[in-house]
Amino acid sequence: MHVLFLEVQTESTWSVASVGPGFLAAYLRRHGHTVSIFTIALDHTIDDVVAAVCQHAPGLIGLSLTTRQWLRARGIVAGLREQLDVPVIAGGLHPTFAPEQVLAAPGFDLVCLGEGEGALLDVVAHLEETSSLPTHDIDNIQRPGQPRPPLRPPLDPLDELPFIARDMLNERYGVRHMVTQRGCPFPCTYCAARMYNEMYSDYGRRRSNDSVSAELAALRSGAAGDGLGLSYIIFLDDTFTINHKWVRRFCRVHTESGATPFSLHARVETVNQRMLGELAAAGCKHITYGVESGSERIRREVMLRKVSNQRLIDVFRWTREAGIITTANYMLGLPHETRADLEMTLALHHELQPHDFGYFVFYPYPGTPLFKTCRDLGILPEGYETMPANHRQSILTLRDLTNDDIGEFYDRFTAIREASYLERYGSSLSTSGEKTVRDTYKHTAATG
Repeated sequence: MHVLFLEVQTESTWSVASVGPGFLAAYLRRHGHTVSIFTIALDHTIDDVVAAVCQHAPGLIGLSLTTRQWLRARGIVAGLREQLDVPVIAGGLHPTFAPEQVLAAPGFDLVCLGEGEGALLDVVAHLEETSSLPTHDIDNIQRPGQPRPPLRPPLDPLDELPFIARDMLNERYGVRHMVTQRGCPFPCTYCAARMYNEMYSDYGRRRSNDSVSAELAALRSGAAGDGLGLSYIIFLDDTFTINHKWVRRFCRVHTESGATPFSLHARVETVNQRMLGELAAAGCKHITYGVESGSERIRREVMLRKVSNQRLIDVFRWTREAGIITTANYMLGLPHETRADLEMTLALHHELQPHDFGYFVFYPYPGTPLFKTCRDLGILPEGYETMPANHRQSILTLRDLTNDDIGEFYDRFTAIREASYLERYGSSLSTSGEKTVRDTYKHTAATG
């Protein structure tokens, strides 16, 4: 059977496609099926999408969706169903934690909860055998009007999975995206990715160093077949630096293989000066840290991030001293946040001195503890499901901040960033090529 994934763009700038379809495509192909992808750009009409689907002639359409993609995806799938009768399945963070909402929308036939490789293979096999949607229970697959299904155990070990299907990603210039683990052990209340651990009790698994090295070797040798080679690696793991023993071995092996430069995401609680030095020696050029707020009260009481401002300041300094570029990510407009808290975030930013930074207005993702907090506090408005997530305005009715307050601080962050670009590059943010730094990492705000 042929499966077509639709990648729904919500930003106009280049960014990597969802990695989920890349893993699913590799798994389906191993079992004899064919897979392709069509990226729905911002200027594509529903007629463009219908024409693409007809050209690919799939037996099943799949979408991997974050909450930020949901509203546009909902309209697209409804438009497709008006003209075509192709089964549609949705997976990813939003369908996993809001399956009833997705299944109530026109055109969605099935939702995949959690990890999808084995479940999607079962759905495809059933469709190929019967030419009809499954009417019986398949673990991880929810049907309209049915309760949440049981979950099959996560795939383990991860080394048994085929390498990601590179043709499913929007990779350029030899910049490659890698995933070495699934799951996150930290209890952050705002992050939907953490909730997979709650679903599965223990979701954390990591590929062996041998598996990661073999995939990188295949990319260096051109085995990916796309002629791009390997010039830079972006590790997409939520926290690359969790297991120090694993990281140190990676650094040794990667150095011996040529030390292709790379970037990663880390938490300041998981690094020290020794590790940063080893990462730098192995080719690490850039680390993104989640700072979130300059208010220790907000981090501790609202986010469950028990890290001090001093630790953040120390780690950013250590990282600079190691010769690694830093990016800091901040949130604005959190429950219980005040103008004083936002002033603390600005003050901490100046102490951290990151090379670059991202700043986003908080959006409560379904399934997260902070979503429940917003609902319990009565600050989640009626019809929130139809309110798009954007980076400048909050959908919440906050008690201590107005949208004018949030807009003011958003503008102040923008002015700081604009000034730093003018000083560093002699050009504005809108014209500087360095704008891609934040765009490349913006997807993390959805898993994050």
